[in-house]
Amino acid sequence: MPLPDLGECLFLALAAVTAVQLFYYLYFFIRLTFYKPAERLISQQHPVSVVVCARDEDENLARHLPGLLVQHYTSTFEVIVVNDNSLDDSKYILQELKKTFKTLNVVELTQEAKLIAGKKYPLSVGIREAKHEVLLLTDADCVPATEHWIQKMQEAYAPGIELVLGYGAYHKAPGLLNKVIRLETFHSALQYLSYALAGLPYMGVGRNLSYKKDLFLRNKGFASINHLPGGDDDLFVSKVATKTNTTIQIDEDARTLSVPKRTWKEWRRQKKRHYSTAKFYKPVHKFLLGMYSLSHFLFYPLVAATALFGDWRLAAGLFGLRLIVQLWVWYKPLRRLGERDLYGWLPFFDLWMFIYYICFAPSLWRKAKKTW
Repeated sequence: MPLPDLGECLFLALAAVTAVQLFYYLYFFIRLTFYKPAERLISQQHPVSVVVCARDEDENLARHLPGLLVQHYTSTFEVIVVNDNSLDDSKYILQELKKTFKTLNVVELTQEAKLIAGKKYPLSVGIREAKHEVLLLTDADCVPATEHWIQKMQEAYAPGIELVLGYGAYHKAPGLLNKVIRLETFHSALQYLSYALAGLPYMGVGRNLSYKKDLFLRNKGFASINHLPGGDDDLFVSKVATKTNTTIQIDEDARTLSVPKRTWKEWRRQKKRHYSTAKFYKPVHKFLLGMYSLSHFLFYPLVAATALFGDWRLAAGLFGLRLIVQLWVWYKPLRRLGERDLYGWLPFFDLWMFIYYICFAPSLWRKAKKTW
């Protein structure tokens, strides 16, 4: 029996990689495409504690905190800002805001927490200070997309639900970097929201995340990850989220908006810090995420190699099949998450991801710096 030639081997490899990619699109990602939240027969309004941690964020607090304080929410809510050893004018800005907004509760930290990296200590202090069971977390550089953010995020709670994953978008701006940041953010959300719908929640984003205070206390907070610089959102969710206690909220009124990085260098540094925690995910999550990334990374080199050394028509056929499925599956989630203007950039972004994996894969093994 003759051995297959190089062209046949490359085609078989491309077919296998394409099949893996189509599996993720048609088993995981399509869940967000057709997701319909359960209808609520009655409106609910839980008392809510919004928790924000800030360090040297005077400009962001002045610009964004009022958006939290003027939320249209007829039930009880409070906004807790933990000012973590700031050296700028944050203290005085918070004092002025507190004169106008009685729902604002300011916690001043004046000493560093030993052996606890990142913002986990100030966040723990804010959560323990919270008066209400439903916690809603965001960052100082974020602002709710609408005045109904609290209402919509807490509406996702139902019997048995203890954790709600939201979408943290970025402001739209001119330029290629802005589009790349927003596409990468959407791509990450497509994964963690779809996995949650499949019963495999593995992360959330601290820009827009809600969980019960009892869930936090019952799991001893961040005790198991206090030695890590990050992980207050993704690793905590990975630890406590289950198939039955987690849901998502993608209503257009439930988003937050953040200011994106303005230079490629700043964004690259941010992404490296985020990826440094991925190696601590559960084995099943690391396997699924790794298999998706690896198949995505291999796809374009195998398309090119099959076209050069095999039958270009077969390479074009598999390339076209995957592209059609991708465009179909991504269209509705992009629209529902407010990123419809990025749809035409998908082919470019998908190709660019090959470079992205090369740039950020080393961050999975590099030790992160212990910065806030």
